[in-house]
Amino acid sequence: MTTTDNGMTSNFDLIGREDINDLEAILSITNTERDAVISTVKDNADAIFTWDYEKGARPKLNRLYEKAKNSMWNGETDLPWDTEVDQEQVVLANAGNNVNPNMDVTGTPFAKWSDKEWVQFGIESQNWTLSQFMHGEQGALICTAKIVETVPWIDAKYYASTQVMDEARHVEVFAKYLDTKLSGHYPVNAHLKMLLDDIINDSRWDMTYLGMQIMVEGLALAAFGFIQQLTTEPLLKQLLKYVMSDEARHVAFGVLSLQEYYTELTAAELRERQEFAFEAAVRMRDRFLQQEVFDRMGIDPKVAVPLVMQAPERAMFQAMLFSKIVPNCKKLGLLDAADGWLRTKFQELGVIQFEDWADTGEEYEMFQLAEGEITSQRGA
Repeated sequence: MTTTDNGMTSNFDLIGREDINDLEAILSITNTERDAVISTVKDNADAIFTWDYEKGARPKLNRLYEKAKNSMWNGETDLPWDTEVDQEQVVLANAGNNVNPNMDVTGTPFAKWSDKEWVQFGIESQNWTLSQFMHGEQGALICTAKIVETVPWIDAKYYASTQVMDEARHVEVFAKYLDTKLSGHYPVNAHLKMLLDDIINDSRWDMTYLGMQIMVEGLALAAFGFIQQLTTEPLLKQLLKYVMSDEARHVAFGVLSLQEYYTELTAAELRERQEFAFEAAVRMRDRFLQQEVFDRMGIDPKVAVPLVMQAPERAMFQAMLFSKIVPNCKKLGLLDAADGWLRTKFQELGVIQFEDWADTGEEYEMFQLAEGEITSQRGA
């Protein structure tokens, strides 16, 4: 591991390049196992037993556990799977019947596209986006099972066990939606796979929390909210509402657990967590470039991605993905530890403006109301 002149670990060591916006380097990372069905990752963690069974020693975690037990839903029977989904019409409706993006495509391969190609691009983008969420949910399934094994507190083990069931349900419903209502799924994006591998590979239980509960789940919660508001498709809208009610609990679980633990860490240990959070943030941002979609549409991603990134709505979407992550990192004390190192990195990423937004611990009250509505709908 090398350091810069001021003693800081370099971007190259953390993410494999010095310039976080180096598109050529980002696009050079591809999934070399996209046709594989099984992928194996080394899990270096120790399984921890605790013989202290005192329930409620951490009251906030215990309340989450009780809430989780009462909020389970059945992905097979609680969603209206008989809903007809016309994917082409969904794309047109979501785009306001104007599928051409707000960008100058003169002299580019996109200039030859008619509305037919733009609609197909919208279909592929939806397939790709939901596919990556599905793969991320499997990552959460594995990571939460790891948390059950590795966290030393019984209240956390109890809660994490409920999240394992939640994540299995999320994988199930995304897979069913993609394969029965849309037109199939994409392999996992290389940047997402690298991040999931890093989270699973790390031996420290709190890094599993940080990588999955705070970073991956935090981004998913923001993205699900964005798509849930945008989509006109009623089945997906309801599916995402159910998933979001679970995800808010999951992120709150991470905030509550790490907030206590991080008060015990040294400055050097906190710095390692900051670096891990930054690396995770970059990997997640990079995965949203959709290079696999452009490959399938027959356009070189190195040509397509810079053009698509010019669209104003694209920049807004990418920034909004961090609207949950940044305030949660602030609540954990990670923004300003080590002389504000992570604050500086989030400024480089262009997302620091979200630091004073509600963290998920505060925001969870809103999702509890949504959970109550879901429960009443199921009861009816």
